[in-house]
Amino acid sequence: MPGVTISSGSSPNVYLSKVANELVLKEGKNPNRFQNAHKRVLVIGGGVTGMTNAWALLDAGYSVTIISEKWASLDDRITSQIAGALWEYPPAVCGKHTDVISLQRSKVWCMTSYRVFEKLQKLFPAQELPHHGIRMRMANFFFDHPIEELPEEYSKMVEIAQESGIRGFKRDPTLVQQHAVNQKAGVVDSYQHLSPAIDTDAYMTWLRYTIACKGAEFVTERISGDLLSQEDELLQKYDAHAIVHSTGLGGAELASDKSVYPLRGALIRVINDGTKFPKVNEALVVAHDYAKRDEDGGIVFIVPRNDRTLILGGLAQPNLPLDLTLDSPEIKRMRDRCNRFVPGLENAEYDPDAPLVQGQRPFRGSNVRVQRELRPKADGSMSRIIHSYGQGGAGFTLSFGCAGDVLGYLEELEAGIAPTN
Repeated sequence: MPGVTISSGSSPNVYLSKVANELVLKEGKNPNRFQNAHKRVLVIGGGVTGMTNAWALLDAGYSVTIISEKWASLDDRITSQIAGALWEYPPAVCGKHTDVISLQRSKVWCMTSYRVFEKLQKLFPAQELPHHGIRMRMANFFFDHPIEELPEEYSKMVEIAQESGIRGFKRDPTLVQQHAVNQKAGVVDSYQHLSPAIDTDAYMTWLRYTIACKGAEFVTERISGDLLSQEDELLQKYDAHAIVHSTGLGGAELASDKSVYPLRGALIRVINDGTKFPKVNEALVVAHDYAKRDEDGGIVFIVPRNDRTLILGGLAQPNLPLDLTLDSPEIKRMRDRCNRFVPGLENAEYDPDAPLVQGQRPFRGSNVRVQRELRPKADGSMSRIIHSYGQGGAGFTLSFGCAGDVLGYLEELEAGIAPTN
């Protein structure tokens, strides 16, 4: 990583540990370090899911090798850097769950991540280098009907209100006036709560720095084909005990999962320093009913990325290429939605370094897959592959919760327990 000096003794003095079946962040010296060092785990995927899995495995005492075709950088951003990265209680505004079990698991996973992000922000609040880029920001969600008239949204709001771990919840229709939202925007109800909001460029750099300090090995390589057919070869090549697959869209090929599909997203980045419009310090999201979304799957998503940059979104378009520009009709419509929602945004100047970023969210037909490989190997023996992919637009929100389940599946595998569907 350019500009970052990595040494094994400079790792942040925190570690992840399973407590009552949940992954939690602790301070101090890790008592589990190196306890499984003779067992190497091969992690495939260098996005937020793969890197978080690697962190959890390292802190459980395993040796870890991470393989990825690309790594986070400012020159060629990976999908995780393009994510909106505002923590949301499921289902998130950019993707509707179709699988009830996946939705219930996601509600548990997201709270694990909330607690880890919140504690990281408390432990390391100063602008150190490299810094994790996590901020606890007030997130405001607006609706075009009283929430009681929207059964799914009302149920979600009630669960948030009852969840003691989510800070600062308040339902208040006057949030529309408090945030100078355009009174012609058609929103009539709203609630807010504190959410981790993540500067993805900073966080992905910090995450790689952290796990490098903990002893991870990095290999830049593309792996092609069904992992099951090359499992023994990979385990032997990397002297590995197990494989954790976390490649997002790569699951279509590497897990032979035909339900995986890309959902194109894009974000406009503008300067948020208060000179061209009143500085936005809180997240503003309009959660339109799915049946009423426009041809772009458009939503209003206005979130401070850091102290200088505001991101405007968003899009949710399945199976389309990454060929958008600032002049693309859907990008102009996206900008117009945000401009109409908050008067003054039309004066915002583009971020000169990256005015538009775009990426493919990794969705799948049955939502998130955190599961052991169910297919036996060619010789009939049990596979040593664990999958974690299909997080869609919620990779950051679900990252630590999913990593905790990956550890559990690895414990099952080591105990010789057969995988179950």
